[in-house]
Amino acid sequence: MSEIAFDDFLRVDVRAGTIITVEDFPEARKPAYKLRIDFGPEVGERKSSAQLTANYDKEALTGRQVAAVVNFPPRQIGPFMSEVLVLGFPDENGEVTLIVPDKTVPNGGRLY
Repeated sequence: MSEIAFDDFLRVDVRAGTIITVEDFPEARKPAYKLRIDFGPEVGERKSSAQLTANYDKEALTGRQVAAVVNFPPRQIGPFMSEVLVLGFPDENGEVTLIVPDKTVPNGGRLY
């Protein structure tokens, strides 16, 4: 793994946001949800496609805070434009487990 400078890390804008809607995404190649996430007044609401179906149902995700990269360019996923990358780690089966704050934080709070 190559090292990066601290300034490179600062260029990645990771923010906290609250999932406000979760929809099935049957057109995705791998099982996924379409998420709408509120990142507060500075960033606003953004959309994401996330492969979370193995560990989370829609009801468990709605209202949950997550961490996401908000400054990647949008990415077309089938018929859906994903605007942010929700962050997680693989569990023992390689399925996504979300990175979440352990206390409620303001939407839009930046990781540091």
